[in-house]
Amino acid sequence: MNLLESLRLSWRSIRGHKLRSALTTLGIVIGIAAVIAFVTLGASLQAGIVGDISPDDQRNIYGWAADPDTEGGPLAGAQPVVSGDDLESIEGLEAVDAAYGYAPIQSQAVSSGDEQVAQGDGVIATGPSYVREDTLREGRQFEPGEREAVLNPAAAGQFEENVSVGDEITITILGGQQATAEVVGITDSNEGLSPFEGFEASPRIYVPTDPYYVEQAGAAGLGDEGPGGTGGSEDVGDGAGEDAAEADDADQAAQAQADGGDARFIAVVVEAPSADEDDVDAAREAAVDYLESDDSDASEFLGEELAMTFQTSAELLQQLEDVLDLLQNFIVGIAAISLLVGSIGIANIMLVSVTERTREIGIMKAVGAQNRDVLGLFLAEAVILGVVGAVLGTALGLAAGYLGAWYIDLPLVYPLEYVALAIAVGVLVGILSGLYPAWRAARTDPIDALRYE
Repeated sequence: MNLLESLRLSWRSIRGHKLRSALTTLGIVIGIAAVIAFVTLGASLQAGIVGDISPDDQRNIYGWAADPDTEGGPLAGAQPVVSGDDLESIEGLEAVDAAYGYAPIQSQAVSSGDEQVAQGDGVIATGPSYVREDTLREGRQFEPGEREAVLNPAAAGQFEENVSVGDEITITILGGQQATAEVVGITDSNEGLSPFEGFEASPRIYVPTDPYYVEQAGAAGLGDEGPGGTGGSEDVGDGAGEDAAEADDADQAAQAQADGGDARFIAVVVEAPSADEDDVDAAREAAVDYLESDDSDASEFLGEELAMTFQTSAELLQQLEDVLDLLQNFIVGIAAISLLVGSIGIANIMLVSVTERTREIGIMKAVGAQNRDVLGLFLAEAVILGVVGAVLGTALGLAAGYLGAWYIDLPLVYPLEYVALAIAVGVLVGILSGLYPAWRAARTDPIDALRYE
């Protein structure tokens, strides 16, 4: 009996028991679909996040001070220890192109004209080059020392009349302080610009650290006392009267600007001259060496309890990719159990099929069929069930992956190697689960088979 004849007879047997065959392959369909869907979503998520790293960002090194044993993502357990003087010294190093602070500013609301909207986060004080020129849809970067701001489209569009370049906004800081800023630029995306702020889309306002963070740091006491310091005055808005509070605000702001070098930053960004790995490593080493030296203001807080961590975007995202890989391996493990159940189902149905077709086997042998012909017939049936399950599971998994990526708004990336692997697994499952039933059918005695009722 040739291969085509074995396949034809096997397919006829499968079609003769459609419901049974469908239920038999269901375990394989579910297992392979789960693997394909989750691997597709994982690959799409990684592509979406990694795709947010522009060539300019690849030369940035993000640093913060925290307990070395602290677990978590960027800024987990971060403490404000790096001063403005430290940043000036780092920027002056030969291996460093630029260095600036990064600090989220706690806000209450943002106003444009007579309209005010609540915004509790998303106001970020940083350096001018943090907002890269290639991310600007219109306008320019803000200038340090100026009351200017760059908004993303979500922040500009949260008012009835969209904010545009040249407009003025008012930021109400947590506690009641108000700071005005001229909008000088609009970014081209609502997504974050670095791992510090994450890459999800939300309203964001970028302002220079001087004067915005310097003023807030002076009012909050993040000066020479460093982490948990008690310098500065009481919270704005707790005074005895409005005039006294305004006067106190002005005094604090003036003092904070005068002592700008004393403000401590929760995080810093160091830019290497290029994205070359050697340049990035050199800039990282130079920054760490300076901050850990006695010449830096940060060194008085660094030690066993606090240590500086400097990582690039790629290194920070690698942690997320490791988590995604772990999740994928977990899903693959669950799917493997489903495949095991599916293979047991195929083996069980094939054993039933051998019993049901005992007389047919006897007739085949009586008319000259060899053991290998019977073996090939039942093995082909098991392989067909496995392949059909793999094909249907792959199609279902690709469809689920597509819908998931579309719903989450991710770039679709199909892991084609897993598609090929799924087909191979289907064939392998069919062979392994059908081997024993086929061997048992081939060993059937023709005389006993012909007597079987």
